[in-house]
Amino acid sequence: YDGERMTDASLIYKVCAAREWSDAVAVGTYRGSAVDLRDGFIHFSTKAQLEETLRRHFVGQSDLVLVEVDAGALGVALRWEPSRGGQIFPHLYGELPVAAARKVSPIEELR
Repeated sequence: YDGERMTDASLIYKVCAAREWSDAVAVGTYRGSAVDLRDGFIHFSTKAQLEETLRRHFVGQSDLVLVEVDAGALGVALRWEPSRGGQIFPHLYGELPVAAARKVSPIEELR
């Protein structure tokens, strides 16, 4: 299943611990969270999926960042696959180059 193809201008989002991202910046690549490493790919969300992703997986956590990435810059390692409720989510099979981040923003603690 190839999933839907998005335009190169599409933005996707990764939520991760601020410490994980600062470690990635130091080495130039983000290898993923513990969940990503377990699943074999880095989980991303589209803008429309982000609110539910935050609610389901990050409530009560602090020191998080939102990493905005141009999906088109990731090439064939980015696959759009069915996940939660049949929605198509972007999954990166490989490391995320820190240089691919367009913007990194802190996320306030979610309640």
